[in-house]
Amino acid sequence: MTSGMTRGLTIWLTGLPSAGKSTIAGTLSAIIEAKGQRVIVLDGDEVRERLNKGLGFSKQDRDENVRRIAYVARLLTEAGAVAIVAAISPYRAARDAARAEIGRFAEIHVHCPLDECIKRDVKGLYKKALAGTIEHFTGVSDPYEPPQRPEVVIETHRETPLQSAGRVLLFLQENDYLPADEPAEETEEAFVAERLAPIPRGSEA
Repeated sequence: MTSGMTRGLTIWLTGLPSAGKSTIAGTLSAIIEAKGQRVIVLDGDEVRERLNKGLGFSKQDRDENVRRIAYVARLLTEAGAVAIVAAISPYRAARDAARAEIGRFAEIHVHCPLDECIKRDVKGLYKKALAGTIEHFTGVSDPYEPPQRPEVVIETHRETPLQSAGRVLLFLQENDYLPADEPAEETEEAFVAERLAPIPRGSEA
């Protein structure tokens, strides 16, 4: 594995529920960590459970959820880590505020058509939302505002997680967010393969 370090960075993955944000975050994390960079994933579901448990799903609470995530991501970025945020973060203004606070920030639109997200939904949340038993569900009864000028748009219904993560990584390297690739060592390839093995595709909420 390479050992070159770089300045901190936040990679913010936004998209509909079940678009593939957590899967991409895990894949990208494994690849970047294998290159010797410290990576922390802030997954939307985990953050809501542990840090933001008291928040609901009104617009005010959603914006507060993003504000708290952005604060943690900024601290990690300032400490030199790569923070990968995987959160629906449906409102454009809240994401723009996160960008302004953090500074070194790359917004990635994890795009997937709604009908495909519904097919992937292993938790059955879309089905409940469409039936009216879940209120304020993004993409059904609450809006999702896609980024207008994201750094990268990935299409998880057309790409494998590795292809999507690879395109994000290429952008980051070409724009000096991360160091360019060196020839991969066998240990690095094995490390990535080991990290990716347990990542369940399509399980992200």
